[in-house]
Amino acid sequence: MTTTRKDNERPRADARTGTSGGARRRAKGSSTLASERREHLVRLAAELFAEKGYQATTVRNIADEAGILSGSLYHHFDSKESIVDEILTSFFDELATANHAALAKGGDPREVLSELVRICFGTLVPHRAAIMVLQNDWNYLKQFDRFDYLAKAEAETERLWVGQIERGQETGLFREDIDPKLTYRMIRDTIWVTVRWFQPEGRLDAAGLADHYIKVLFDGISR
Repeated sequence: MTTTRKDNERPRADARTGTSGGARRRAKGSSTLASERREHLVRLAAELFAEKGYQATTVRNIADEAGILSGSLYHHFDSKESIVDEILTSFFDELATANHAALAKGGDPREVLSELVRICFGTLVPHRAAIMVLQNDWNYLKQFDRFDYLAKAEAETERLWVGQIERGQETGLFREDIDPKLTYRMIRDTIWVTVRWFQPEGRLDAAGLADHYIKVLFDGISR
């Protein structure tokens, strides 16, 4: 025999939380919507930072782009710095994870450096805003304590690259008359600056651009 709940009966509350299943679903739904809204705002802000520059972009610019009032933006972020912080930490976290995976995979120094180059070029599209901010606003951001991790992340990346260049010199794979740190910085800067002119829909995608760069880096342009 089955029983049905009367119309005037309320759903039984969860014994642990004191909330009904419907309330929990609504709360979960609201949380999901808030998270999606936050991600949308980050994407819009990232586009503005890449186009206008971080310092030139205002909270009102971001709000206008999102079609909301400036005050509404503060429901998701307490400041413009918090938005760019999220953009930059996402970039450095992904870059560090990929770099360490490349080293763990192993190979000779040329193979490892080639993979590190491919990783860098692979960030040009998904992390364009972060790279543009670092190029244009590094000196501005580093004055704030919350961005102390920028110098630390850069130092760690440099350590990984320089270590592979030095390993290549020790094994006779690379020339001994080059400065490892200077070589790294020249490679780094020539890769990151491509974000200013690279067109993903052009003749070469990021992977193709990386392959071309690796060919020039290791084999040069002489016949």
